[in-house]
Amino acid sequence: MAHPPDSDLLTDKDDVSIALDELSQAVRSVPATTLDLIAEEIVHANVVAAFAGGREGLVMRGLIMRLFHAGIDAHYVGEMTTPAVGKGDLLILSCGPGNISMVMALAGVAKNAGARILYLTAEPDTTPAELADTVVLINAQTMANDTGPETVLPMGSGFEIAEFVFVDLITNRVRKLRAESSDLMRSRHTNLE
Repeated sequence: MAHPPDSDLLTDKDDVSIALDELSQAVRSVPATTLDLIAEEIVHANVVAAFAGGREGLVMRGLIMRLFHAGIDAHYVGEMTTPAVGKGDLLILSCGPGNISMVMALAGVAKNAGARILYLTAEPDTTPAELADTVVLINAQTMANDTGPETVLPMGSGFEIAEFVFVDLITNRVRKLRAESSDLMRSRHTNLE
């Protein structure tokens, strides 16, 4: 395998360093007290459901999987086994750039049913933030503001990758609040792989 010239390696290292700095800043933009608040919301909910579009949807599926491992009654919206939500339940919505029609529709349904709404976004002044009980600002670039040269990560990647780290930090707090051991959490992982 041929190695690129040294100048290409330097550029790659610079891009990697810049990307890691961007992600670090985005993850650190959410205070630890907010992570604690989110974990409390999740632990006290009867049912937790989550939704996001596109790649953020993959992150929300990852969150639901880990919450299930932590003993939470957690579901991804759109799956056939997702129950109705209402009073005492929590809907977690993610929409980095804001104004996604499916997210807005789900927020309206959940609000009308009496469920609490946790909204993760980089654009807190866009709909459906006004319907949410808790709005969490993740300060990262999304497709709403990706036209400048400020980042090396394309489109909304900075938000999505930071959010993936963020939801695992939440899961750790949920596990601690429930006094769940790593072994117990691991025992809930599927063996059908």
